[in-house]
Amino acid sequence: MDNFIKKSRKRVKKAFTLLELLVVILILGLLAAFVVPNIIGAGDKAKRDLVCSQMGSVASALDMFKMDNGMYPDTEEGLKALVSNPDSDKYPAYSTKPYMKKVAKDSWNQPIQYIKTENGFDLISFGPDRKEGGTGDNADIKYSNCNK
Repeated sequence: MDNFIKKSRKRVKKAFTLLELLVVILILGLLAAFVVPNIIGAGDKAKRDLVCSQMGSVASALDMFKMDNGMYPDTEEGLKALVSNPDSDKYPAYSTKPYMKKVAKDSWNQPIQYIKTENGFDLISFGPDRKEGGTGDNADIKYSNCNK
């Protein structure tokens, strides 16, 4: 009889109790509550960081344009001036190869905006909402505000 009790106790120990399962589910739920929001926000931050990196590449091309031509392109000429010479009379020293292969786009597949300023230029991405302005996660991303 003692042998029978030992065997039945071994069988019971092989299964999880309802309480143990609930504790495991509770722990998994708590982990998900803390981890998932951080993962979701990381994708948006990565896109914003990528835009700043892309703008850095465009800024380098604009600096090469200025080195060759003595000035940045006008706002109206925009970043298209890096792809092809907008005015051969105005830019006779334009490089034989374009400064960029195509007009740069941001992480949301929208063209990066270019503005010539008094002292240089600024580059702008309208962000995920693709509209000028915005606040919070939808705020415009300006190259002048990116960490250089």
